[in-house]
Amino acid sequence: MDNNTGNNGGQRFHRISRQSLARLKLDPLLDENLDQWPHLNELVQCYRTDWVKDENKYGHYESIAPVSFQNQIFEGPDTDIETEMQLANSRRTKAEDTADDDIPSTSGRQFTEATSDSSLSHVSKHFGHSPLPAYEPAFDWENERSMIFGQRIQETPMAPYGRGLKISVKVLSLSFQAGLVEPFYGTICIYSKERREKLSEDFYFSVLPTDTQDAKISYEPHGIFYLDAPSASICLLIQLEKPATEEGGVTPSVYSRKEPVHLSEREKQKLQVWSRIMPYRQSFAWAIVPLFDNSVGGTSGGPASPSSPLAPSVSGSSSHDGVFEPVANITLDGKLGYSSGSSVVVEISNLNKVKESYTEDSLQDPKRKVHKPVRGVLRLEIEKHQTGHSDLENLSESGSMTNESVDPGDRIADSTLTKCPSNGSDHPQTSSSKWNIYDGKEISGNSSSGHGNPEMNADDFQAFDFRTTMRNEPFLQLFHCLYVYPLNVTLSRKRNLFMRVELRKDDADVRRQPLEAMYPREPGASLQKWAHTQVAVGARVACFHDEIKLSLSAIWTPLHHLLFTFFHIDLQTKLEAPKPVVIGYAALPLSTHAQLRSEISLPIMRELVPHYLQDIGKERLDYLEDGKNVFRLRMKLCSSLYPINERIRDFFLEYDRHTLRTSPPWGSELLEAINSLKNVDSTALLQFLHPILNMLLHLIGSGGETLQVAAFRAMVNILTRVQQESVDDAERNRFLVNYVDYAFDDFGGRQPPVYPGLSTVWGSLARSKAKGYRVGPVYDDVLAMAWFFLELIVKSMALEQTRLFYHSLPLGEDVPPMQLKEGVFRCIMQLYDCLLTEVHERCKKGSSLAKRLNSSLAFFCYDLLSIIEPRQVFELVSLYLDKFSGVCQSVLHECKLTFLQIVCDHDLFVEMPGRDPSDRNYLSSVLIQELFLTWDHDDLSQRSKAARMLVVILCKHEFDARYQKPEDKLYIAQLYFPLIGQILDEMPVFYNLNAVEKREVLIVILQIVRNLDETSLVKAWQQSIARTRLFFKLMEECLVLFEHRKPADGMLMGSSSRSPVTDGPSSPKYSDRLSPAINNYLSEASRQEVRTQGTPDNGYLWQRVNSQLSSPSQPYSLREALAQAQSSRIGASAQALRESLHPILRQKLELWEENLSAAVSLQVLEISEKFSMMAASHSIATDYGKLDCITAMFMSFFSRNQPLAFWKALFPVFYSVFDHHGATLMARENDRFLKQVAFHLLRLAVFRNESIRKRAVIGLQILVRSSFYYFMQTARLRVMLTITLSELMSDVQVTQMKSDGTLEESGEARRLRRSLEEMADEYKSTNLLRECGLPENALVASLERSAENRWSWSEVKYLSDNLILALDASLEHALLASVMTIDRYAAAESYYKLAMAFAPVPDLHIMWLLHLCDAHQEMQSWAEAAQCAVAVAGVVMQALVARNDGVWSKDHVTALRKICPMVSSEISSEASAAEVEGYGASKLTVDSAVKYLQLANKLFSQAELFHFCASILELVIPVYKSRRAYGQLAKCHTLLTNIYESILEQESSPIPFTDATYYRVGFYGERFGKLDKKEYVYREPRDVRLGDIMEKLSHIYESRMDGNHTLHIIPDSRQVKADELQPGVCYLQITAVDPVMEDEDLGSRRERIFSLSTGSVRARVFDRFLFDTPFTKNGKTQGGLEDQWKRRTVLETEGSFPALVNRLLVIKSESIEFSPVENAIGMIETRTAALRNELEEPRSSEGDQLPRLQSLQRILQGSVAVQVNSGVLSVCTAFLSGEPATRLRSQELQQLIAALLEFMAVCKRAIRVHFRLIGEEDQDFHTQLVNGFQSLTAELSHYIPAILSEL
Repeated sequence: MDNNTGNNGGQRFHRISRQSLARLKLDPLLDENLDQWPHLNELVQCYRTDWVKDENKYGHYESIAPVSFQNQIFEGPDTDIETEMQLANSRRTKAEDTADDDIPSTSGRQFTEATSDSSLSHVSKHFGHSPLPAYEPAFDWENERSMIFGQRIQETPMAPYGRGLKISVKVLSLSFQAGLVEPFYGTICIYSKERREKLSEDFYFSVLPTDTQDAKISYEPHGIFYLDAPSASICLLIQLEKPATEEGGVTPSVYSRKEPVHLSEREKQKLQVWSRIMPYRQSFAWAIVPLFDNSVGGTSGGPASPSSPLAPSVSGSSSHDGVFEPVANITLDGKLGYSSGSSVVVEISNLNKVKESYTEDSLQDPKRKVHKPVRGVLRLEIEKHQTGHSDLENLSESGSMTNESVDPGDRIADSTLTKCPSNGSDHPQTSSSKWNIYDGKEISGNSSSGHGNPEMNADDFQAFDFRTTMRNEPFLQLFHCLYVYPLNVTLSRKRNLFMRVELRKDDADVRRQPLEAMYPREPGASLQKWAHTQVAVGARVACFHDEIKLSLSAIWTPLHHLLFTFFHIDLQTKLEAPKPVVIGYAALPLSTHAQLRSEISLPIMRELVPHYLQDIGKERLDYLEDGKNVFRLRMKLCSSLYPINERIRDFFLEYDRHTLRTSPPWGSELLEAINSLKNVDSTALLQFLHPILNMLLHLIGSGGETLQVAAFRAMVNILTRVQQESVDDAERNRFLVNYVDYAFDDFGGRQPPVYPGLSTVWGSLARSKAKGYRVGPVYDDVLAMAWFFLELIVKSMALEQTRLFYHSLPLGEDVPPMQLKEGVFRCIMQLYDCLLTEVHERCKKGSSLAKRLNSSLAFFCYDLLSIIEPRQVFELVSLYLDKFSGVCQSVLHECKLTFLQIVCDHDLFVEMPGRDPSDRNYLSSVLIQELFLTWDHDDLSQRSKAARMLVVILCKHEFDARYQKPEDKLYIAQLYFPLIGQILDEMPVFYNLNAVEKREVLIVILQIVRNLDETSLVKAWQQSIARTRLFFKLMEECLVLFEHRKPADGMLMGSSSRSPVTDGPSSPKYSDRLSPAINNYLSEASRQEVRTQGTPDNGYLWQRVNSQLSSPSQPYSLREALAQAQSSRIGASAQALRESLHPILRQKLELWEENLSAAVSLQVLEISEKFSMMAASHSIATDYGKLDCITAMFMSFFSRNQPLAFWKALFPVFYSVFDHHGATLMARENDRFLKQVAFHLLRLAVFRNESIRKRAVIGLQILVRSSFYYFMQTARLRVMLTITLSELMSDVQVTQMKSDGTLEESGEARRLRRSLEEMADEYKSTNLLRECGLPENALVASLERSAENRWSWSEVKYLSDNLILALDASLEHALLASVMTIDRYAAAESYYKLAMAFAPVPDLHIMWLLHLCDAHQEMQSWAEAAQCAVAVAGVVMQALVARNDGVWSKDHVTALRKICPMVSSEISSEASAAEVEGYGASKLTVDSAVKYLQLANKLFSQAELFHFCASILELVIPVYKSRRAYGQLAKCHTLLTNIYESILEQESSPIPFTDATYYRVGFYGERFGKLDKKEYVYREPRDVRLGDIMEKLSHIYESRMDGNHTLHIIPDSRQVKADELQPGVCYLQITAVDPVMEDEDLGSRRERIFSLSTGSVRARVFDRFLFDTPFTKNGKTQGGLEDQWKRRTVLETEGSFPALVNRLLVIKSESIEFSPVENAIGMIETRTAALRNELEEPRSSEGDQLPRLQSLQRILQGSVAVQVNSGVLSVCTAFLSGEPATRLRSQELQQLIAALLEFMAVCKRAIRVHFRLIGEEDQDFHTQLVNGFQSLTAELSHYIPAILSEL
């Protein structure tokens, strides 16, 4: 791991160069030779030397570019987002592509696509991105650090001048109605109306006449003014002056006349000539322009828009009525901190002309005369810049160790901001590339630099802000000048008076030249020897408002003085130009008056004599006006070299004497001076804070012990005061921070470093305290200010380290750590120890000081890590951890966590060595230990803090640009790896955390494991099976906790098991799954986005374009408000909060969550794959019998909502796992796993997304391949899949509503069918494999040794067909849902189909059979219900027989099959294969078989099919026999007795018994769907007549007709020709049919009488039916007997009745035709047979005469009664009379006659028998019968004469 701490090639310190504002040139003498004034030297060093900033102090962190997230696609069964997105992308035109850059990046920063691709290429071993970036998508290191208690906040270097607003003013033009001929001059300054004083020095400008009327200014600098804050009283004071007016010349009043006037040519010439010869000026006009509107006032907190010239409302300002036009409203999106200035052009047309000279005070005087307005306009360009803290940051970017300086005047040194056109001026501005320094010389080290910003030119005039000298803050730059304001001179007569001001060194020689000290008025000129005021024309009391600025020498003697010379000038041209005349002089010694702020009055001397300042000289002086003080003036001393405070001056003086050794060696005066610093007033103390601290440190570093202690105490005192008295309430006062961070440079190496001395003094004080001596209150102050001293010590060390190594270092290498000297290190150790004890003691008392001190000590270690030998830091850290070891009080524990948090924030903490050099990472192991302890701690808030810490540290590693090499990542992963071990050792600790904390821990675990190498990973799995299991339990937790739920199921807030107790209001929860930091990020983001409306900063013109979020429409802020309101109600849902987010943010949030979920799943998948590979080589500890870790993981994967990317990655792993571990996974033990996998594969096979569906097909094929490979066949897998398919059917919507309300097959069902077909599609297979990234031979199932491939496509096809059958059955069943209750037949059929489709799985088979049984019972179809029960019993029996279990044998099964032919043999072989967990043999017991047999028995008896009951009971009896259950046997036999009796009874009944009626139904019409053109035989209860069934069927099918179809019933039973039927009509044909006995002769022409065949008990099992249809061949529907043919139709059904359903399909239909004669013969023979049957039937006893008599009577009556003779007679008349008889063949004729004769004979016999049987009451009937017979015989004899002889 390279030790790269980010010291940019050894340049740890970064120099920030400084340049004084005033470009100050000190006394040339002093400039070189400051050594005689050490304090001055110190001061100048303090202001001049570059600041040194430690780049590493606040952590150095270069983040890698953020991961660019892709949308993750989470498909549901019915979505195909993937395709939609592809289509959408392909539709985007090129034009849109170019706008791609505008798409807001989801991570908050623009990202380039290229990065993601290149990053993928070198980490190809990972399946997906690391989960960490998605968990912490807005990871903000700064922000995370700022949460640490006592976190040091980096202060920006204090602006050397001016904070808040910066306003630049540029004069564009001046124009008058009269025209501009003479030059005009002016000053502009900032003026406060309230305080009636100037806030800044004057900025001078001049306007020179040109030939055009409206003068343009060739180049004028901007004047730059600084303001603290906008307020209504701040104005620009503009004063204009012009050459003094010539007496008798053109007066200035031409500029203010009302009527328009133009100067004549002569006047112009006069003015031009005069202005060339007159060098002196007089005042002309003034104006006050308020910069800020009243409305803004002081109310707005931040810098508001300067609204008077800089905003539309002008109403508030009374003093002028200008016209404003915004010229260029250019909005740059600059860095935050200063809004890019948009300039405003202001036209000032209310210039007030002045009549006479004036002082500034009189301007505001209400009594002053009203001046006329000037007819002219002054155009200014005013621009507002915000000087924020970032300016200096930008400044400092330009140089590090080199002295490349950036002009601070230029403030914004960021060249990116220069894209701004020159605002408002019509000609391009020229930016000068040299820095023009006022005194013409270039300050050394300033390279000419192009950093400038064309808006801000190097020549721009920075106006000194007078408030600098009054502020309570340290002086940061050298200024040392004096402003002189002459006010008035009162004389006894009128003069044209002006004065000259100069600075002289002494008064010895009057003729000697004054010093060059006056600042010139023209830009770029050098310092001058004197300066002139304006001319006060013709005034007795001359007033002046000039400001004269002069540079002072660094050291004054009492003789330095100002000399004023008064002149009078005649304003007429006589022979030559007017000459001034001296009137008098005034002198002012500096040393006495310079500090005075009040007015000074002086007398005026007539003449100067040598030594005029001294008293001796004064006697010889002659004064004007009798020596009165007639000259009033005011002065302002602005100096950062000369303290006004007496005590500070004393201290400086004593310091000089001590340093130069001029004072006596004991230095008691110095001690006094040091001690008296306590009493300096705070402003003065603050202003000279930096030099005073420097000098005290110098004394501490190099003085004797007494001095050291005194200086240290004074320093503590000063620091405490600064900390307490400044407005700043931060824990680290910003002035002190600025001092340590920037100003302190350890004397630039000119003196030995400070730290040894400082630590010795402090250490001895701390030791005295530890020994119990009284050290006074100062000790507490030392503790409070400890941070300051510790940071000083550190910086001093670091500077020494840099100096030691700086020159010897080769470029680009890091400074090696410095070994502290033994003595110093010991001293620091002792000091550290004492401070630790304080922390420990005070913490228990709960003092907040202790917590702060704790953080300071942590930062001390943090800082030392970059400087000294890490082993020395280790000593300190281990000292700390020994004191705070183990589980301790909550407060102490919190301190310890904070300490670790801070130290671990250092880049090098991972390299922290231990006592033993081989122990490289002492700290990380301690960290892991402590965090783990914390999770077990009772304090809930600390638990979450510990979890958070861990995530943040890992994020820091992960996103650090320097740790991106794989070996670095591996090293870090190995470092934290022990944490996983700890968690596995004590899982309850993990389980006790709440959900948020669990997520934090799991993300860390995933991150560690992701970067581990395999050998380390194996260690986690080698120890024991249980531990390996726990590891995968953690992985499952990952999948559970990070599963992507659609926002719709957003849980309520606070639904986590325990809400952590947090201090302060916790931020609203937008997301459950992302890091807690996201919630802050989002609330911040939404708050910012709301702030874009209506803030003052956003007033007219100053709009800053808010990046991405600014929405023009209002509602978001309302939403946000709503959200805040909701989140404040506890329990507001995360959902509501999310709704309230701005759409872009919401989109981001969802994107992050999706990616997090995807990354976690892929990571876990990757780990599982590694595990599977390791398990294959048996190198780890796991349960090889079941591989429960793998199975558990796969079950988790499949059961969660996963993204597309995951499914794509899953199947290659799935393949490899089955490839390696198929035998184990396919074994019986893993049935539950297999079943789940099968279920989920089928579930995925339903998906609309092709990518997922195809992969599911491959998954199924992989299962089939494993089945072939290990078992040679797929029977078991088939059972498995059938079971899961059945389960899936309850989940999947197989039907969908059509628009007309009917159901149709759903897309899901269609897709599932397609998937099942594809599974067996040999040709598509290779393409599929290729698409899914599997090898093309993936499905080859050949063993290593043999070449034979066990894979068989035909078997797969069979499997697939089976499943499709089951699918179709389920589908059909579902489609019937709406008609279930109406169409019971179809319902029963669908149950039946389901039962058959799921036959391979006995349980399912039985389940559907029982459903069917119930359905039949509801319809009262008892026989069918009984058949179902038998079928169920059959399944059980077969399974038992196959297992040789129980009492039955194959014969019994055969017997059962006779009752219910459906009990087939196929099922038995698979019953055993079907023992899947929860299914199979466990339920197949003898008892259950008996139960169903008994149910069948009950149902058959209800159906009165008693002979079936008998056979069933015969199967039950062996069971009871084998169990010797005699009671049951007795019951059985009783039942049997009853059954046989019932059978007897049925048979003896005179009315033959029918158990049912049968009808043939034909369906014709397309609305019947599958039934169209099919015929069925229905079995109906015996009481159902033809009319009933017609009604029933019409009712069922009418409901299915729509508007276009009608239902017709075909009234006869003739054959239907489908193509002759009308389209659009549906036909039903219903015909009663008779069952055909097994042995019946269907060719017989006799009519069938059912009772004839009931002679013996038979199983009533029918599969053939017939019906007869009469017809004629002549086309008439009805004819005589002689034309009447008969067609007999025989139908064969699929299966036999009673069946499991009420109707069976007709599979075969044959017909026989009978001619009319055969018909007639048949009819007669049928009657004969019936009678004979009745006579010959044997009767068991004589007792049952009665039933016989009745049936005999019935038959006889139908045969011979006179009225029914027609039957036999009509045959005779039809065939035997006349013409028909000739048509008959002789054979037919004989048959007919024979039949008739036999019939008559039998009748005769019957009548005789009847006579024997009757009693009295039947005598009449008998007589009738005899009469009938006789008359019949007589009738017949006509046709058959032989009849008489026969009878």
